[in-house]
Formats: sequence, C-alpha cells, structure tokens
Amino acid sequence: MNRYPVWKYTIIVVVLLVGLIYALPNFFGEAPAVQVSSAKATVKIDAGTQARVTELLKTASLTPDLITLDANSVRARFATTDDQLKARDTLQRAFVPDPSDPPYVVALNLVSRSPAWLSALHAFPMYLGLDLRGGVDFLLQVDMKGAIDKKAESFANDIRSGLRDKNIRGAAVSRNGQTIELRIRDAAAVGPARDLIRDQFADLAVAENQDGTETRFVVTIKPEAARRLQDAALKQNITTLHNRINELGVAEPVIQQQGLDRIVVQLPGVQDVAKAKDILGRTATLEMRMVDETAEGRAAETGGGPVPFGSEKFLDREGRTVIVKKQVLVTGENLTDAQPGFDSQTQQPKVDLTMDAKGGRIMRDVSRENFRKRMAILIFEKGKGEVLTAPSINGELGNRFQISGAMNVVEANDLALLLRAGSLAAPMEIIQERTIGPSLGADNIQKGFNSVMWGFAAIMVFMCVYYMLFGLFSSIALAVNLMLLVAILSMLQATLTLPGIAAMALAIGVAIDSNVLINERIREELRSGASPQAAIHAGYDRAWGTILDSNVTTLIAGIALLAFGSGPVRGFAVVHCLGIVTSMFSAVFFSRGLVNFWYGRKKKLKSVSIGTVWRPETENTVANAK
Repeated sequence: MNRYPVWKYTIIVVVLLVGLIYALPNFFGEAPAVQVSSAKATVKIDAGTQARVTELLKTASLTPDLITLDANSVRARFATTDDQLKARDTLQRAFVPDPSDPPYVVALNLVSRSPAWLSALHAFPMYLGLDLRGGVDFLLQVDMKGAIDKKAESFANDIRSGLRDKNIRGAAVSRNGQTIELRIRDAAAVGPARDLIRDQFADLAVAENQDGTETRFVVTIKPEAARRLQDAALKQNITTLHNRINELGVAEPVIQQQGLDRIVVQLPGVQDVAKAKDILGRTATLEMRMVDETAEGRAAETGGGPVPFGSEKFLDREGRTVIVKKQVLVTGENLTDAQPGFDSQTQQPKVDLTMDAKGGRIMRDVSRENFRKRMAILIFEKGKGEVLTAPSINGELGNRFQISGAMNVVEANDLALLLRAGSLAAPMEIIQERTIGPSLGADNIQKGFNSVMWGFAAIMVFMCVYYMLFGLFSSIALAVNLMLLVAILSMLQATLTLPGIAAMALAIGVAIDSNVLINERIREELRSGASPQAAIHAGYDRAWGTILDSNVTTLIAGIALLAFGSGPVRGFAVVHCLGIVTSMFSAVFFSRGLVNFWYGRKKKLKSVSIGTVWRPETENTVANAK
C-alpha cells in the first residue's frame, strides 16, 4: 500500500543529485579576477587572446587559479587581490598600449570560486542584483523628438527621390521640424504627387490646400506611425546598450524600458561610474566609401608607399591596410536594416542590406560607375575608423543588396549586428545616477540569508516538536525544496535580488503548508480509527486535491505579477512561482517517498510518530457522563 516502485525512487535520487550539483556553486563564494574584453566592434576575443593572457601572466610570475574563455571575454581568477592588481597592471600595459585608443578593456571583476568540474557541467552560481552586489544605476532620457525629426528628414528625402523618379516637375519639398511641406506650381503634377504620397508612404498623413496659384501639401507622420518609430528607436537603443555594456564584463546587467521614453540601466558589480558613462554615451557611426584602386593606392596598400591625395589609410579586422577614398557615399543613417542569411546559389553566408530611398539611389549610381571595384564599409568609434569589410561590386545595387564572400556564419551574424545596431537610434542623456557600495550589498546578503535561515530553523523546530518524526520528514522535504529552488535559479542563471530573497522566505511558508495539510489529514484518519498504513495512504491521497487547488490559485497570482509587474516585482514573482512548483514536488512526492521508505516496509505497523492524536469522546461516553 505505502511502497514506491524503484523507478520513483530513481527519479527522486536523480533530482536530488542534479539539484545538489547545480546548487553547490552558490556556496563557494567569489574570487578576485581580471577580465580582458573587446573595446571595439572589430576586435575579437578568441583562443589566441587566452593564450596571450596565459603567457603574459607566466612572464610576470603570476599563477592564476583558473583562466576561462567565453564568447565575450577572457577571465583570470586569482587567490588574492594583490595578485589581481598586479595582473591587471601587467595586462593593461600589454593590451592597451595607447589609452586614447584602447582595443581592449582590462577590468577588475569577481568570478565564482567553483571548482573546474562544476564549471565543466555548466553549473554556475546565481547572479546577484544591484541591491546585493553593489554597482551603479542610471536612468536615461531618450530624445524622442530627435528620433522623429530624423525620420521626418528621411521621409522628406524619400519624397524628393520619388518625385524625381516619377518625373514630377515643379515641386519643392521642405521640412520644418516634424512637418514636411510640398509646394506644387504645376496643376498637372498635383494628382501624381498626391498618388505618390498615398501609395508609397502609408505612414504619412496629407492635408491639401490652395495657396494662391500653388497647391500646398502639409505632410505629417501619423500618430500610430510615430509611436511605432519611438518604440523601434527605444528597442534599438536598448540593443546597442547591451552590446556596449558587454565590454564592462557585467554578469547580468538590467537594461529595460521605463515609461515611453526612458531606459533604466543597472550594472551590478561596477563601481567606476566614469567608465560606465563613457561606455553608455559612446557613439558609433557607419560609412561606405570606395577603395582607392589607382596605382598609387595599390602601392600604398601593399608596399607601404605614401597615401594618395584624397584618400585615407585604415586597417581591416585582420590588421591589413586598406586605402579608402575620403568621399563618403552613404552613412549608417541611410541603412534601415541588415540581416544575415545564405546565398541561394552558392549557399555561402551573406548579409542582406536595406537602404532608404536616398541611399538606394546613391548606391545605384555608384555601382553603375564602379563595376568590379571594391567598396569599403567602415565603422567609426571615438574618432577612430576601421574597415569591417571591403567587398567587390558585382552588379547594380539599389535599395536592397547583399554582402557575401570570405565569411562564415558567425562573422555574417556579427557583421549584420554591427551594421544594424552600431549606433544609437536617438540621442540619450543621463538624468539620474545612483551608486550602491559593495559593503551595503554584502550587508543585504547577510540579512537576507539570516532571514531565510532563521525562518527555516524556527519552522523545523516547530514541526519536529508538534509532529515528531513526521515533522522531521517535513523539515527534510523543506530543505530539499530550498535546494531545488536555488538549483533551478542557478540553472536559469537568474538574478537574485532582495525581493527574490523575500520570495524564498515566503516559499518556505508555502511549502510547509502542504506538509501541515498532509500531517493533519493523517491525524484525522487515525482519529477515525483507521490503521496506521491506511491513514498514511488516505492522508496523502485526500490532501493532494486541496494542495493542488491552493498551489494553483497561488501560482495564478504569481503569474499575474510576472506578466504585469516590472523590476523588483518580477524578480519576486519568478522566485515565488518556482518555489510553488518545487514545493509540490518536495512536500508531496519526496516526503511521501521518505514516509514510504521508513514505514512502508513494516507489515504490522501499530503506530506512527506524528505527535499527539486527540480522539474526541463518543456520543455514548458523553451521555454516560451526564
């Protein structure tokens, strides 16, 4: 009756083992480390960078505990902060010879002390939020007016190009803020101009009036289109900020929208406010220019000769010299989209580019005049330019064309990302900043840890006193629930904040409620005269429906917080929902496994240790007493 089959115990053992492995990294603490990451979009971090770091540290007689390589950085872990600072100075001299133009960022950091075998299993500790680790908190104001003005200028240029392509004469286009004005002197051109705007510019609203002998169109951006543009600008800015903040080595930055035109940026573990401001406010621009393929240009590119007049020398991603003409064909402002893909004929990776009307017209003219010649795409950061790629023009280009050639899938994705999100869609300014020291974060961790542990201890004492051995089973199940919750948060690489610790404390109370229901149900069965084995079986079976109903309703409330909340509320909701799921496993499935293992082997069970079972007097006894 009260026996689990082997497969159920196997599930319990596997879950406990996995939970223990993934919860362990949170108990090793953090060690001082030095991180080397890329400061430029064209500088890659790879195994060569890791080998160089290893060699430099060996030369400086520094022995790191561990050197790891991930997608964005190389990290060297040390036993003491003295070794950390010496390593930082050594790597800074080697990787950043010119502080005014740093190709790499060498930063102090903290990494987990977890042993290598845990890291090999991808068992990493939870991230700590700003309130637990310290760091900086910025509130950025996005200039939405500037974004709409920029788009209005793009629309004005597109209208001019459309009028020219349709051969509509006698029209003058001007822009005043977010309003575009179109004046037409030729009455025959009024209809075609109206049709052009209506057919090709669905996001524009047109008001037509007569001004003497001229017809005047007042063109404005529709409100719904303006909202879409603002949302797109905000999302592009958030994407760009994510790319830039990767340089700081922040474990789990928080970058999210607040209201209609603000962005919150939280950088846990970062204390250098000036460096963070520099990264956030950096501008990156894209330019397309022709490569100088004259004899003088080739000589300067291959033999180191003088750069011809009207040209400039840049380096590409492999460090090779490229001589580029100074004339800028189009800029990143003319690029509307860049997506990676595969060439349908060669099946080679490519990047599809989409230009606005002005950029498309320029590219069309340039490609006709420079067939089979190379065109360079450059990115400028902090006034320094580098060549991303310099492909040959193999056909007539227009609003849509592709870049293909010697690139793999990763390089195509990286190039598309750089082209698409290399610059901010709208200007931003920092309107509020806040710094939280690491000592305050450590104090918050200690207090939060104490609150969970003391709450757990108090519940365990009460359960053991009131329910005896069943109370001990409930306490073990509660510990398993806490371990599984920490393990799942670690697997998800979630960020733990103070509200998350509060949700953990609440999860302990919710989990023990299920065991209280089960224990009281078993007591009721014993009071009714059921045998101990039957009471245990009925107690778990009949309490399950109540436990499921109560947890589902609580989970619905948690999902609502997760769906409609933001910031700390969402952090609380994530831990709360996960705690409900783990409590159902530990309080019902696991605790019953313990009880079955202890009592299920006993065929002639006469009593169970579940505290005092109060049996009320029968009606006959009450009558005799009277």
